[in-house]
Amino acid sequence: MTDENIVGAVLELEVGPVAHGGHCVARYDGQVVFVRHALPGETVRARVTEENAKYLRADAIEVLVASPHRIEPPCPYAGPGRCGGCDFQHANIVEQRRLKATVVSDTLRRIGGIERTVVMESPGDDGLGWRTRMRYAVVDGRPGMYAHRSHDLIPIDRCLIAHPDTPPVLDQRWPNTSSVQAVVSSEGKTAVLTDEESGGRVVEVVRNRRFRVEAGGFWQVHPAAASTLLDAVMAGLEPAAGETALDLYSGVGLFAAFLAEAGCAVLAVEGDRDAVKNARRNLHDLPDVTLQQGDVDRVLNDAAGQGLESVDLVVLDPPRTGAGKDVVRRIAALSPRRVAYVACDPAALARDLKTFGTLGYGVSSLRAFDLFGMTHHIECVAVLEPVIG
Repeated sequence: MTDENIVGAVLELEVGPVAHGGHCVARYDGQVVFVRHALPGETVRARVTEENAKYLRADAIEVLVASPHRIEPPCPYAGPGRCGGCDFQHANIVEQRRLKATVVSDTLRRIGGIERTVVMESPGDDGLGWRTRMRYAVVDGRPGMYAHRSHDLIPIDRCLIAHPDTPPVLDQRWPNTSSVQAVVSSEGKTAVLTDEESGGRVVEVVRNRRFRVEAGGFWQVHPAAASTLLDAVMAGLEPAAGETALDLYSGVGLFAAFLAEAGCAVLAVEGDRDAVKNARRNLHDLPDVTLQQGDVDRVLNDAAGQGLESVDLVVLDPPRTGAGKDVVRRIAALSPRRVAYVACDPAALARDLKTFGTLGYGVSSLRAFDLFGMTHHIECVAVLEPVIG
């Protein structure tokens, strides 16, 4: 088979292990093939969708030998060439979580050199009806979802992972816009936004504390996510009254609020101006919180120059790309007794944990949470402490 006709060709493949990104690994003529819509151990016929110098991508279009964990996707828009929003609708929810746990364990070992058996914790749902912030693409006024790695719009009339209380926007036309968002808050307030507009604010409630958030800004999209991650961070850090803490990439102040309620003096650092503006409102009753708007690396560098030599605790919740070596080095230089790292990408987490390891910090605990049912996305909370001896 020549390079000119490999894309579009149908290959028979024996499917190997799961990999990060919602696909499994197979091989064809010695070349790696990343296969979507397949499960480990299956034999499939797969159509090649993309060729790279190092690998192929393909969609399983026929299952010859099925995994015992395979199910009929609950969503009629899931499958090869259809909506790209979900990755694992063809696997039962127990197997989805086992696969995600395997991804975290394998990534930590491969990138971070960390051997750890990971168990995926769940919020007790069935993987459907959880997403409180939905963004739909709009083409020629029609809303829908893009196909995987494509700008081909798949019109849909319902999304099964959308929270049932998100505003109905799929039955309407949306001229002169490229996207529409449907948002519902934990208080039940809804908002509809087009393109990149913020569209006002909503209020989210965690442990009876209210957090004002831009409707189009960042907040965890699973109803249980904020409290789940907060509980994991607080249990891992065990903050004590009188301690000092850094909350890096602090958003609207979730972790800073409860560290301060535990008696810590907190410096919270966030780059987004709207998030900091809302945090000032959210944390106005907590005088021991200092808010700093700016790049985390720059703020840490400035703080060191102004005499910040040590802190007791650090929590960081960086973007998908991770914190990076410079930020990790600045954190380690402050000699915290514990660090809680909240991560949405296992590869970025593994890279940063490896850097922490070179600076004398080891992983004392790591928890993984399936807060994004039917998709490959994962949240982890790693707790680090200085290695003794």
